[in-house]
Amino acid sequence: MALESCKTIALEGVIGHIVDIEANIGAGLPGIHVVGRTDTAINESRQRIKTAIINSQLAWPKTKIVVSLSPASLPKSGAHFDLPLAVAILLAGMKAQDEQLAADGYATWGTESFAEKTANTLFLGELGLDGSLKPVPGILSAMVAAPKQGYHTIVIPPGNAGEAQLVEDTRVLVAHNLREVFEWLRGNRHLKTPEHIPAPQRNQTLDFADIAGQHEAKFAIEVAAAGGHHLMMIGPPGSGKSMLAARIPSILPKLSTAQAVESTAIHSIAGSMGEIIAHAPFISPHASLSRPALLGGGSGNPRPGAVSLAHNGVLFLDEASEISAAVLDSLRAPLEDGEVRLARAQREITYPARFQLVMAANPCRCAAEDSSKCVCRPQVRQTYLRNISGPLRDRLDIALELTSQAAVLHTEDEEASSTIAQRVALARDRAALRWQSHGLDITHNAAMPSTYLRRHCAADESAMALMGAYLAEGQLSQRGVDRCLKLAWTLCDLEGEDIPNLDHIARALNLRGEGF
Repeated sequence: MALESCKTIALEGVIGHIVDIEANIGAGLPGIHVVGRTDTAINESRQRIKTAIINSQLAWPKTKIVVSLSPASLPKSGAHFDLPLAVAILLAGMKAQDEQLAADGYATWGTESFAEKTANTLFLGELGLDGSLKPVPGILSAMVAAPKQGYHTIVIPPGNAGEAQLVEDTRVLVAHNLREVFEWLRGNRHLKTPEHIPAPQRNQTLDFADIAGQHEAKFAIEVAAAGGHHLMMIGPPGSGKSMLAARIPSILPKLSTAQAVESTAIHSIAGSMGEIIAHAPFISPHASLSRPALLGGGSGNPRPGAVSLAHNGVLFLDEASEISAAVLDSLRAPLEDGEVRLARAQREITYPARFQLVMAANPCRCAAEDSSKCVCRPQVRQTYLRNISGPLRDRLDIALELTSQAAVLHTEDEEASSTIAQRVALARDRAALRWQSHGLDITHNAAMPSTYLRRHCAADESAMALMGAYLAEGQLSQRGVDRCLKLAWTLCDLEGEDIPNLDHIARALNLRGEGF
């Protein structure tokens, strides 16, 4: 009997857990048996692993193989288990050969040196039938989890090398095939690090300079970008709702390293392997999306939904009037908590979901800009956006009404995104410095705790009195007061003022809108 092991990672959302893979070579009918709460992808990998080992000119044990993945209570899924399973089987097979050679009086392979390398190394990769290593999702989550649990070396496929460069406290080794890993374990070759491998990034090609007119709408979007405020746009077809929304990432600051790691890890789990998310992502699902598509779901290890893919970026819901009310209402918890919790049997999987919500809709079903030209029945026009509930509306900081009459024919002298982005970045810097002086790690005003804002960072006396009057008359809710105050701080930061005044509050109330 010969027993050997190696380590890999199992993912629960973006959280990685160390998995110990033990392979035992013993007496019995030839075959491989895998145990340890595995999914279909792992169970179906047995013939793939055997073929990959044989095609790599390595020895496949011609006896009974039992492979155990522990902890047994942890669900395990994904093709990235291929490589560690193959490594554990190869090591156990060599140890069995050593035992036989030692019994016959011959020199052995010396598998003790192999165990020294595998003890502190994680292996991840999908095997092709020729033994090549293919990229797998979730590499970044594994790399973030590894050093926290005492593992500082990880072997990955070349297709994941680009995103692996984002994590600095882990030694990354790139192997092109199973044979290279085996020779590295034997000490006959070195595996390269991915420092010289460039990673693809998403290009930003849209610019506000391409939009003619709509200056009031552009200013409202600038305010939304500077403070991270949620936005609703209502206007007829052709008024520029989708064009304006698609250009919001072009004026948002570049993601920090920590944000890039978070966003890239989520997109990697969703299947965008090898791509670095360095800029704010823009996610625009179709209006027919379901609740699992929005929040995440699926069997095994649930996939992230649109709200998590938009983490650190923008979630744009076009044709919001066509989205189910139940689906839209499910946004309320992520908007407040900044995360999505997916309940599964005996476990809960959490995905981050701190995003800027942008919604767009027509004024009515016939989309007439002028109510006098509307052919809808009065009741239909009045209840057209009833799927957007009051609590969700209250969480939207800015309600913007667009008109096609605000557009012009030519785009000369229109501000470029780079110019607007400078003002947005300056406003965010002012906000970050202010909140940092209060001991808060916050970069934009929309993320401020409301209770702290009222108690320590209120507007001037006349401005607070105006909001008090609106609150007393029922035109503002308590949440509305908080969001108006945050909007006023953003206007204040854009203008370089020290404290919001009556004008800032009045403009914030106007941006929130009363017709929506």
